[in-house]
Order: sequence, then structure tokens, then C-alpha cells
Amino acid sequence: MDASDRSLPRTIDITQPNLARMHDYYLGGKDNYPADRKVCEDLLEFAPSTRAVAASNRHFLQRLIPYLATEHHIRQFLDLGSGLPTQNNTHDIAQAAAPEARVVYVDNDPMVFAHSRALLAGARNTAVLHADLRSPKSITQHPEVKGFIDFHQPVAALYVSVLHCIPDDDQPEKVLRDMAALLPAGSVLVVSQLISDDAAMRDTITDLMRDALPGQWGKVRRRQDVEGYFRDLELLKPGLVDVSTWPTGTVLGPRPSSKEWIEYGGIGKISRRTGW
Repeated sequence: MDASDRSLPRTIDITQPNLARMHDYYLGGKDNYPADRKVCEDLLEFAPSTRAVAASNRHFLQRLIPYLATEHHIRQFLDLGSGLPTQNNTHDIAQAAAPEARVVYVDNDPMVFAHSRALLAGARNTAVLHADLRSPKSITQHPEVKGFIDFHQPVAALYVSVLHCIPDDDQPEKVLRDMAALLPAGSVLVVSQLISDDAAMRDTITDLMRDALPGQWGKVRRRQDVEGYFRDLELLKPGLVDVSTWPTGTVLGPRPSSKEWIEYGGIGKISRRTGW
């Protein structure tokens, strides 16, 4: 079933594909349209692992939040580039592990914001912010966030499957450094990024996605690019991995059967105030 037009702002053009709705389609959701599904199917012909990559990344999110809540006693989460709400949202998982946990969903997509605000209305200890993750200070200094999150206590900043939406010109590593500089010691940055070891594959997928999604796509990157994201952070075990194997190196959820690209990432802890 297609999503209901009545739930969307009038300014949204459903004839143009949208990355958040494409992700919803790969996860088996209903908030997507023919234009979204067409690009999804085109991409699957070129990169058959894409659906499994999306699913494995979602399972990564569902495993890491209880870990952060129980092992690192984190009770505050910023879900940056959160996308469309789906089953087992970040606040559902966090509050199952720690009922007092607070979650702020942040996205710059007006369609995502409209859906999230409607679907999460009344959710306990949960807020939705329409903002651009490329400007960390505008997020942490936003009045609604400042009144909701205590920045004297540890915060988990979640950049799960979103930095490949940021082009190099917008300096994703600097985005992370700027956010880390605003968070207290004991906080963590969680990052997963689409990577490929094949240069031709990186370029082809990047071009395909940029053509299909103008202004919504950045770049498929290399392992060493992701490693640079964690400079000056304490990288928590097991380090940087294919997230379908996190945290133990054992396959714990869907795993791509082919390797056109993978989600690669981990958790970096702000253990002290350094050059960040």
C-alpha cells in the first residue's frame, strides 16, 4: 500500500525519489511511492546486497543502543539523520533498556519531520527536531534540545548510515569533530558508513545515487576514510567492523551475500578533552 498523501506536507513531490522512503522500502515499510521503488529496484540490479545491507545496519542500531544503555550507562541519545520512524525505533529500544532514557530525532527532510512528529506525538521522553546534522552547534544549542538534554551528562550521538549522504565538500569528519567538541567526556559517537573496496564500484554507485537523488547523496567511501572519523576518540571493542558482525565478529543478523558495498563502522568514546 502506498503512503497516504494526507500525512505529507503539500510541498513534497512524491514523483521524485526520496532517500528516506527508499530506506523504508528496503526495510519492508509502507511509506514509499513508485518513484522510490523504481530507484530501489534499479540499484538492486547493480548491487544485489543493498537490501541486506539496509537490514544489517538496522540490526546494528538495535543491538548497540542496549549496549550503550547497560554497559556505558548512557541515558541520552541524539539520532542524527534519523529517517522515517519504523518498528523498534531508537526510543523504543533505549527505553526498554532504561525507562528514563531520552531521545531526540533529528532530520532535515521536511517529509521525515512531518511523519516523525505525527507518529511520535505523545511518546515519552522523546523529541523531534527539524535541523541539519551538518551544523552540530545549531542542534545542541536549539532551545528545545537544551531544555531536553543535559549536556553535562554523557550523550550518544548516532550517525548510523547517514554520513554517505554528505559530500566531501561538507566535510563529514569535521561534522563529527564539531559534535564531539560539544559533548562531555563519557559521550560516544556511533558511526556507520557505506564503503566499498572497489574504486570502480565506489564511483559507479556514487554517480548512480547522485543522479537519482540530487542533493540527497554524498559518497561511498573507503575504509581509511571511516578510520579518520575516529581520530582522537577511544575506539570501543571490537573496533571498526562490518556492522553485520558487531559486536563479537559473529554474524548476528542479516548479512550481505555479496560485497558490492558494506556498512562499516563502530563506536568512539570521548574519554577526555583533547584536540576535539
